[in-house]
Amino acid sequence: MTDNDGSATTSRWRHGARLALCAAFLLGMFYLVAVARVIDVESVRGMIAATGPAAPLVYAVVSALLGAILVPGPILAAGSGLLFGPLVGTFVTLGATVGTAIISSFLGRRAGRESARGLLGAERADRLDAQIERRGLWAVVGQRFVPGAPDALASYLFGAFGVPLWQMGVGAFIGSAPRAFVYTALGASIGDLSAPLAYAAIAVWCITATLGAFAAHRGYRSWRRHGRRGAAEVESVRVWPPRTR
Repeated sequence: MTDNDGSATTSRWRHGARLALCAAFLLGMFYLVAVARVIDVESVRGMIAATGPAAPLVYAVVSALLGAILVPGPILAAGSGLLFGPLVGTFVTLGATVGTAIISSFLGRRAGRESARGLLGAERADRLDAQIERRGLWAVVGQRFVPGAPDALASYLFGAFGVPLWQMGVGAFIGSAPRAFVYTALGASIGDLSAPLAYAAIAVWCITATLGAFAAHRGYRSWRRHGRRGAAEVESVRVWPPRTR
């Protein structure tokens, strides 16, 4: 093994350890805020309600920050519906969701972008960048439709793999609109889950979940197909011109 091979292996281990550390930190945060509930969302909601007319804006900003540290989005959205009703609450939830996507993506890019490229290697990283340039926006939109996919964790991952912030913001706005309505409307209907608004929210959730699962399957197959095509093109360039005997 040459010195270059040894340094490349060492570099890969370093990048892998860095990404593993980032993943462990995020999983630890997720456990603390989503399982152990170290943050009392009810208390936060009460303090924000006391700010008066500025409460919607304050709630959007605080929710964006809480979402970035992996407080579950449905809980924050339901609180928005409970405080501001289904109409205003949906816009507050959507603003907070876009804010969380941008913050998480930015942090993911700063923490893991270099290591992600190091692990992939220059050739694969360049192919991935080309895929993101063409389809990054719709990858973000599609992820938001997938049922059960944690948006903040996905945003960290998108950031680490280089999805631009504008794609994160626009994609989160488009893809999160249905779920923003769903969870906010359910929060606004918390006292009467048999209300028409609650039924409408459940219907929207079912439709978007079905579309999301279908789109995720199609998107994955398309991504793999284009990835194989790109690899084949690179290989053809390598062997050109053909060797002569």
